[in-house]
Parts: sequence; C-alpha cells; structure tokens
Amino acid sequence: MATSNEIVFVDGVRTPFGRAGEKGMYWNTRADDLIVKAMIGLLERNPRIPLESYDDVAIAAATQQGDQGLTIGRTASLLAGLPRSVPGYAIDRMCAGAMTSVTTIAGAIAFGAYDLGIAGGVEHMGHHPMGSGADPNPRFLAEKLVSTDALSMGATAERIHDRFPHLTKERADEYALRSQQKAAAAYEAGKIQPDLIPVAIRTDSGWGLATRDEALRPDTTLEVLATLKTPFRPHGRITAGNSSGLNDGATASIIASAEAARSFGLAPKMRLVSFAFAGVEPEVMGIGPVPSTEKALRKAGLSIDDIGLFELNEAFAVQVLSLLDHFGIADDDPRVNLWGGAIAMGHPLAASGVRLMIQLAAQFAEHPEVRYGLTAMCVGLGQGGSVIWENPHFDGKAVRA
Repeated sequence: MATSNEIVFVDGVRTPFGRAGEKGMYWNTRADDLIVKAMIGLLERNPRIPLESYDDVAIAAATQQGDQGLTIGRTASLLAGLPRSVPGYAIDRMCAGAMTSVTTIAGAIAFGAYDLGIAGGVEHMGHHPMGSGADPNPRFLAEKLVSTDALSMGATAERIHDRFPHLTKERADEYALRSQQKAAAAYEAGKIQPDLIPVAIRTDSGWGLATRDEALRPDTTLEVLATLKTPFRPHGRITAGNSSGLNDGATASIIASAEAARSFGLAPKMRLVSFAFAGVEPEVMGIGPVPSTEKALRKAGLSIDDIGLFELNEAFAVQVLSLLDHFGIADDDPRVNLWGGAIAMGHPLAASGVRLMIQLAAQFAEHPEVRYGLTAMCVGLGQGGSVIWENPHFDGKAVRA
C-alpha cells in the first residue's frame, strides 16, 4: 500500500529572463534550448544524483506548439542527456504551469509512485505570443460564459481596479517602483546570480552570453510611471510600468521525497507543506491567489500570520495589492517579494512558478527565524495557485507577525 511521503525542494535554477520580440536577447534562441540549458545546469549542480534515478520530467509551456511543443518534457529530457529510460511530459496551466509541474511531481512522490523528478517550465513569448494558435470555443462569448475581457489579462487587471477603487493607480505605481528598486538591490548584493544559468546568445553583433534579466529598469521613477500609456482602456490604470512584461525564459527544479534526498546525501532547501488551486471569475482572474491561499492555509492548519516570507508573482501590481489588502498586509511589508518580482525581472508565463520557489528557497537560507513561506500566483481564465513551504533552516525562534 502506498504511503504519503514527505516532499522536499532539493534545488532550482533558471535562465536569465529576456524581453520577448525581435530585439530581445533570445530572439535567435529556441524555446526548447532554453529549458534544456536550465536542466543541464541543474543536473550539473547535483552530480550526486545518478541520471537514471529521475522518475519523470514535467515541463510546462502555456503555448505548446513549435519549439515548445512535441511533449516538451520528454524532448527536453532527451536533449539534456537524461537516459532514455527517464520519461517526460508537458503541463499547461497558463501562468501556473511550472507551479503545477512541481505539485504534480510532488503528488506522485507523496503517493509513493516516484522518488524524485524534475519540474519546470519554459515560455518563449517572442516566438509564441500569449494565445497564439488558440481557437476559443465560440460558446465562451455567445453563451456569455465569459466576457471578452476575460481573454485579455490586462483588461482583467483593469477590472480589479474597478472592483476595488481604493487600489489606485498611484498605489500600483508605488508598488512597481519598489519592485524595481528591490530587484536592483538584490542584483547588486549578488542574491539572484547564484541560481542563474548563463545562456549563449546570438545577436546581430555576434555571439554573447546572457547572464542577467534583460527587462530590469533600475532607473524607474514615479514621475515616469505616471506618464505611461494605458493600452487596455482609455484613461485606465494598467501600464507597462506596473505590469510584468512579455518575456522569454526557463526554470527547472528537483523535487524529491525526503528519504530519497537523504539517500543521495542532499540537503533540501524547502519542505512542501501544502498546495491548492482555486477558480474565480475569469474577468477578474488576478484575485485567484486569494482563495487558493486560503485553501492552502486551511489544509496546512496555518493562518496568514504564520507566513514569514511571501513570493507573489507580479503579473500586475494591482493583483498583488488585492491579495495583500485581503489579508491585511501593508503594500510595503518587508516580508513580501524581498528581492523584487516579475514587474522587474519578467514573467515568461509557464516558467514563473519555479522562479518564485528559487527565490524563496534562497531567502529561507538567510532567514532561519522564518518557518513558513508562500509562493502564489494568479492564472489566466480565472484561477489561482498557492504553495506553502517550510524552512529547513528554521531555528525555532520565529516571532509571530
């Protein structure tokens, strides 16, 4: 009979995130090469694990076609040099793809079917813009299952501003500025670089090496943010400055049972406590992390006050603000996105969930006073995803928030 195993996050890496489009650093780089590069870097960092020991490879992509199609978990596994005996598959939960890759592998380990696996995601939004090749069923709109706004993520963010007028554009811009400043400070302090896998790139000027996120704007000011256009609505509140950009990049992680980690002499970076996904109105998809977080907390027997560090995906500043406001957390709470987020670093859709985990794991190592952390994100078409993690470095001296 299968038993429920303790699940740990062993390690995670990512490529630097690039700007999508012809001027972006990955325009001449294939999507599958991005995830393969991340996986090879991950395998090289963990030489104690025999390659044949991996039970499965789950790789997410929101647009599964072209160079990020063909069951990318399997093709990436072969390209990364894993034995042919190691299977692989593809995952799609839009922005929460990599997060779902992690929870799916974790579920198999908890059941006892697997001992360890690789979970991650990739998105090349330059080659595959959001929604490209999709053919939404006409019933979505004809039968008013969703409004036209539900198919535009920017429009759904505008609707959050409508629903919660106190979440003003000024607050969103101020939050976005802090994200840029925190990311710049984290890079300056060398916090981000240890988990980045450099990628060789080819541009018009020749070959180069991608070593940092391309979309960072450390010189952003509130004055500049206030002047940006609102593309989703005349005189709206959502701008390129208080939203994540269109990005290319890949992430990969090793998820294992605690027993397997011990058998290979590995020191886990986090322990999985609980996870949850939830559905909300597609027209306001950004509030999705609220019910998914409530559900994950309930499953874990915890309250929001037990969470000492938050890694929240900044699809839009207002989306993060809606969660903070719901739980009574200040916009500038120091526990939240300590090193900045997607507004500064980028959001290559299906890759982002593991980026949150990578940053939380690194922060856990620096904060033994913190016992629990949360990674959470909104998901297109009205969903939210949340994962609660425990810090293996916890020293028992936590101070309740």
